[in-house]
Amino acid sequence: MPFAETPLRDEYAAAVDRLARRVLDALQDGTAPPPAEAGTTAAGPAGAAGADRPLLAAARVLGADLFAPRLLAGAAPDAPTAALLAEARRVLPAPAAPTPGAALVIAWQDWATGRLLGDAPPPPAPPDPAELGWQTWSVRMSQLAALALPRLDGPLHDTARAHPLPLARGTARALLRRDPATAARLTRWLAWTESQGLPPHLETAPVLDRIRLAGDGSARTALTLAITHRLAERVPGTGGGTGTSGGRRAA
Repeated sequence: MPFAETPLRDEYAAAVDRLARRVLDALQDGTAPPPAEAGTTAAGPAGAAGADRPLLAAARVLGADLFAPRLLAGAAPDAPTAALLAEARRVLPAPAAPTPGAALVIAWQDWATGRLLGDAPPPPAPPDPAELGWQTWSVRMSQLAALALPRLDGPLHDTARAHPLPLARGTARALLRRDPATAARLTRWLAWTESQGLPPHLETAPVLDRIRLAGDGSARTALTLAITHRLAERVPGTGGGTGTSGGRRAA
C-alpha cells in the first residue's frame, strides 16, 4: 500500500513504535545516542523544530519515557531530547479529555514532562484507590506508568508507596485477563515501589518472564519491560540483578 494511503492512525502508531525502539536502544546500549539524535526524518533532524508531525506525536505519547535511559543512569535529561519533547508539546497541545479520569491521566502526564523540562504545573490530586476501587485504580496507575522513574516524585508516588498491594492485585488481574501490556506497566510500578525499599507483594521476576513470553511484541511494551528491569536492579539488597533469565535486555 502506498505510504500516502496509509491511515493516519497507523502512521502515528508506527512512529510511536520507532521512537520507543530508539529509547530502548539507548537504554540497552549506554554508548547509543539519545532518542532525539538516533536518526533523521524527512523533515530534518529528529530533535529539530522542523521534526515531522508523526515524530512529534510519538514524543507526546512517550513523554517522560524519552528520558528513561538518562534518568536510570543517574544523569539529567539531555538537551536534544528535551527540545524534541518541548516542540511536541508546543505543536500538539494536550487533547480534550472525554472523562474526568482521562483528564487526570493527561494532567499527571503533563506534570511529569513539565517537571523534567523545568516548567512543571502544580501536581494535581492523585487518583484515590479507596474512592475508585482497586481494579479501577490499578488501571489508572497503569496508564501513568511513565511516571515510575527517578527524578519524578510527587503525591501520585506517595499514593503508590502507600498502596503496593492493589498494584500487585492489578498485575495479577491483568495477567489473568491476558492483558500483558497492562501487566507490564503495573509491574513497573511494583519494581519502583521495591526500589523505594518497600517489601514486595508479588515477585516481579517471574511476572516479567511471563509477559516477555506472552507479550504483544511491540517496542513500547519491550521498553516498559527494560525499564522495569533497570528499576528492579535498584532494589536494595538485590546485588544489582533481577534474577531473570533475560538479564538486562528485555526485548
